[in-house]
Amino acid sequence: MDVDDLALIPRRALNMTREALADTRVVVINGARQVGKSTLAQSIARERADSSELYLDQAAVRAAAQQDPDGLVHREGLLLIDEIQRVPELLLSIKREVDADPRPGRFLLTGSARLLGLRDLPDALPGRTETIELWPLSQGEIERSPDAFIDAVFAHGADAVFPTSDLRRSDYLDRALRGGYPEAVHRATHRRRARFFESYISDLINRDVKQVSDIEHPSDMRRLLNVLAGRMGGLAVLDNVSADLGLPRTTVKRYVDLLDLVYVIRRIPAWSSNATTRAIATPKLILVDSGLGAHLAGLTPSRMTDVTAPVGPLLENFALGELARQLTWSEEPVRLYHYRDRDRIEVDAVLERASGEVVGIEVKASETVRAEDFKGLRHLRRRLGDRLIAGFVLYTGRQALPFGDGMRAVPLSALWEAPPG
Repeated sequence: MDVDDLALIPRRALNMTREALADTRVVVINGARQVGKSTLAQSIARERADSSELYLDQAAVRAAAQQDPDGLVHREGLLLIDEIQRVPELLLSIKREVDADPRPGRFLLTGSARLLGLRDLPDALPGRTETIELWPLSQGEIERSPDAFIDAVFAHGADAVFPTSDLRRSDYLDRALRGGYPEAVHRATHRRRARFFESYISDLINRDVKQVSDIEHPSDMRRLLNVLAGRMGGLAVLDNVSADLGLPRTTVKRYVDLLDLVYVIRRIPAWSSNATTRAIATPKLILVDSGLGAHLAGLTPSRMTDVTAPVGPLLENFALGELARQLTWSEEPVRLYHYRDRDRIEVDAVLERASGEVVGIEVKASETVRAEDFKGLRHLRRRLGDRLIAGFVLYTGRQALPFGDGMRAVPLSALWEAPPG
């Protein structure tokens, strides 16, 4: 894929943002740096003749915002403010502006940190905003395929249609190593992507993190990133991380919270129900982008050929990331969890919709599937009965295969190739 093709990739958040501006006063596009927030916001703002744009990365604009925030936000049409976390005081002025004039489509904001977690943040516009999370590119966005696995499995359960895949295990690993940052996707070689990831990490620690909190030792943040990448897809047991790094648990927790705040990691909460009272409560941790996680963990194409390479955790992180992306646009109101109990029975992903029905998902790195790969899913079936709509093992083979009682093995590519209905 060349740069021109990349620039034309349609983001699923585009129509979502347009729809939100049609009935909401303030729309926020939030996400990690370098995922295309500014590009997306620009394309929408420039569809309107009455729009104007402010970029808080520019020193003069930032100074004006700090000096006269009320004057800066007083505009007639749509105002795009990029990187709002750089001058969070603007939010109070925006609140006054939209309270005085409650027309929809007044402000389009972008941010590289979760606004409600920012230090010293004033009242964050409750009831006046809609937030759209922009992740790195999904596989469906890159491949121009449906990205509708979640809607398909809740609509049809184990009877959902899954196309045969042409991909092999090595193809999935290539995609996981590449990740979804647009800049990394268009770089043709692993060496060039590695240079991007190194620059990204440096800017992240020295700029993004410091915008929202003081950190005493940036080198400790980099060490923490490496340790978390080595544990991706695993339980976020802070005591163990603290011991590995030789840092106080309080420091580790603060740094982990910061990395979540700036969209580098995501903690997937543990799932439990009254029927599964032995479930543990520790969240699972993934890197928002599998390519960045692989780089931090020292995983390369040649390393992936080693039988000791942690292929399973990388592909699990990759699959959970694709599911998390889909949650931002799926028609089903679904939340993502993981399950593990005190007997070490686990399920990699538990999707639960508001009405209580559940879909369970296991991720396997092999090109074959065995009955025992469904152990955790069958455990949920016994506990939940009909509440479990279906259980799926995502694997690196080619065909969808039935395993009885609402259980199916499906190619990992079903995440982005399954049609919605």
